[in-house]
Amino acid sequence: MPRIPPLSDDEAGPPELVAAIRERRGGRLGELDRLLLHSPPVAEGWNLFFGRLRGSLALDPLLRELAMCTVAAINGADYEMHHHAPLFLRHGGTQAQLDALALLRESASALAASPLFDATQRAVLAVVAQSTREVKVDDGAFDAARAALGSDRLLFELLAVTAAYNMVSRLLVAFDIRPEG
Repeated sequence: MPRIPPLSDDEAGPPELVAAIRERRGGRLGELDRLLLHSPPVAEGWNLFFGRLRGSLALDPLLRELAMCTVAAINGADYEMHHHAPLFLRHGGTQAQLDALALLRESASALAASPLFDATQRAVLAVVAQSTREVKVDDGAFDAARAALGSDRLLFELLAVTAAYNMVSRLLVAFDIRPEG
């Protein structure tokens, strides 16, 4: 059970905000949404921001989901992994890659030379792992990710996704929100 109770359908509001969240989520509210709705201003900003991150970026969706799953693996955010692993697979990732991400929990460089990931994916893993673990990204990881992605915009979007999903994982872990079912 989460540390504060998620709001029920009867408690969640205001109605127009709940409707907007349901629309973005395909009709349902998840446990995280029910937590966020304890503060409608936070829930409203969250819904808009994460809607843009998930649907309006130029960043390759596979790399976006790789970043999200990497953050989830490092931070032990099972709820986040539960929801993003299927999207990673849908966008072309493999189950072997997902399984390998668990190694990042113990070692930031565990996948530095893994043949499971191509050169671009390894550069993404390195910069996301550094940003998540250390906050500060060294020049080598930054420059390698920039070169692999090919543009400053894509690098910015990757690091914005990384920062945003670190925020997600920190709330999920702090409030002990786990996968439903």
